[in-house]
Amino acid sequence: MHFSIPETESRSGDSGGSAYVAYNIHVNGVLHCRVRYSQLLGLHEQLRKEYGANVLPAFPPKKLFSLTPAEVEQRREQLEKYMQAVRQDPLLGSSETFNSFLRRAQQETQQVPTEEVSLEVLLSNGQKVLVNVLTSDQTEDVLEAVAAKLDLPDDLIGYFSLFLVREKEDGAFSFVRKLQEFELPYVSVTSLRSHEYKIVLRKSYWDSAYDDDVMENRVGLNLLYAQTVSDIEHGWILVTKEQHRQLKSLQDKVSKKEFLRLAQTLRHYGYLRFDACVADFPEKDCPVVVSAGNSELSLQLRLPGQQLREGSFRVTRMRCWRVTSSVPLPSGSTSSPSRGRGEVRLELAFEYLMSKDRLQWVTITSPQAIMMSICLQSMVDELMVKKSGGSIRKMLRRRVGGTLKRSDSQQAVKSPPLLESPDASRESMGKLSSKLSAVSLRGIGSPSTDASASAVHGNFAFEGIGDEDL
Repeated sequence: MHFSIPETESRSGDSGGSAYVAYNIHVNGVLHCRVRYSQLLGLHEQLRKEYGANVLPAFPPKKLFSLTPAEVEQRREQLEKYMQAVRQDPLLGSSETFNSFLRRAQQETQQVPTEEVSLEVLLSNGQKVLVNVLTSDQTEDVLEAVAAKLDLPDDLIGYFSLFLVREKEDGAFSFVRKLQEFELPYVSVTSLRSHEYKIVLRKSYWDSAYDDDVMENRVGLNLLYAQTVSDIEHGWILVTKEQHRQLKSLQDKVSKKEFLRLAQTLRHYGYLRFDACVADFPEKDCPVVVSAGNSELSLQLRLPGQQLREGSFRVTRMRCWRVTSSVPLPSGSTSSPSRGRGEVRLELAFEYLMSKDRLQWVTITSPQAIMMSICLQSMVDELMVKKSGGSIRKMLRRRVGGTLKRSDSQQAVKSPPLLESPDASRESMGKLSSKLSAVSLRGIGSPSTDASASAVHGNFAFEGIGDEDL
């Protein structure tokens, strides 16, 4: 995940007092909250008490006098590096202290009072599930409320996740991101101020072997079945006429398990499909449709004569990848664009082992580049868990006796209060953020071409292979 502070704002004091600087914290280029230096210092001090000073990155020091514009910019850059470093640290970034700070800051920035509300969550087939939650409930709380409403057993909750989507006219979903532990789902979706944005329940694993665990339960079976039928109807799963006839026959017989067994053999079963975008492979500015699943990214392109061609890029052959963002300069302009203004251009670039001794960068330009990166990360996580002989259940958060238990056995701790209340003004959010887990990625460098670019990440699942394997 890429934390950034692309903007600072001068604001008046709460009672008309002296002005202060507010830092707009963005996650993957989108405003998450607005905080002051003193609030971030309070977070730093709390983390230092819990984990020790030697674990934390450097925090920008206090100044005795008012900052000059140059010093304000320098502090902004230092705070941005600090937030990125904390989030990318496996211990600090997953801590309840850090995540609860972001949740409370999000709620206060959007000025949403804590109260009980009815939240609508969709299933893949469009069925609505209404749950009563608090506006301050985090993602795990909402997920468990949905599971309880559906009567999904506790040991299967972790096989599913909540996704923020944009509903298209044809009923298909354009995926924005998976909701994370540092946010409040109700606040996230209502802050978008558009009925097009919805929260959807969908399975959160990639290996179809895990279907067996889910299909043993009636509710789990129904959820998988509904998702698969929807994916086929929207053309996400590739089906021949004969396969479609067989599927229709099983559907008429309500043979859900047999239907899923057949669907598992189909191309792109369980994949997540993205909106049409542009790639530089096999040639520059090539229109493609990207799908993620089965430890690969699939790029489909339409050749002259309407012939469909597909290229697959295995996760294990990606040496590293990164997501970069930039704001294009106005035509004829030589000055830097205002931070956070204008249309943001997002790119996912990965270095791929094309042959035994040849690595090549492939770039995909898409508003969903961050979500694609999230899919790559979660596929790597799953591969690494299987490689170590672990269980997918151990990757998941569980609540035991009302206390949030984490996979690293870290106990939930009391969150630090925000020292100051953010400014009352509100800012619309056009997109939402996504998380990059630190389980199996390591930073190996930073692009120098764009100050807002995230780090280049090495892939622990990368395997050196010979030509005979390609």
